[in-house]
Amino acid sequence: MHEAEVEITIPFHDVDMMEVAWHGHYAKYFELARCAVLDSIDYNYLQMKESGYAWPVIDLRIRYPQPTVFGQTVIARAKISEWENRLKIDYEIRDKTSGKRLTRGHTVHVAVDIETREMRMESPAILFEKLGVTP
Repeated sequence: MHEAEVEITIPFHDVDMMEVAWHGHYAKYFELARCAVLDSIDYNYLQMKESGYAWPVIDLRIRYPQPTVFGQTVIARAKISEWENRLKIDYEIRDKTSGKRLTRGHTVHVAVDIETREMRMESPAILFEKLGVTP
């Protein structure tokens, strides 16, 4: 499996008056981890564009069992879990010190031909090549 993680310290501008991170910022934390895992397979946004495909998010799910708070250092991990017909990336955010899981979720992406703007019903060969798997 392809996975990567990033360390994030929750900044002041991401929290509310109770010093809890606003729920919408978790998509940003997932994005930071997603870029790390895509970099690990050399298929981040620039490489996607060069290959002729965009991979928009068509589904985002987040569960918030525990909050993150101002100044807390967390580890955001992304793992590619599906790639045959769509690209699914699972996420987990854990407290760096205790290891306690705080948040989990996933995004689903589909390949869209940049020229025609048509959605592909299967993942293009370039993704399989980057993942080192056989279609």
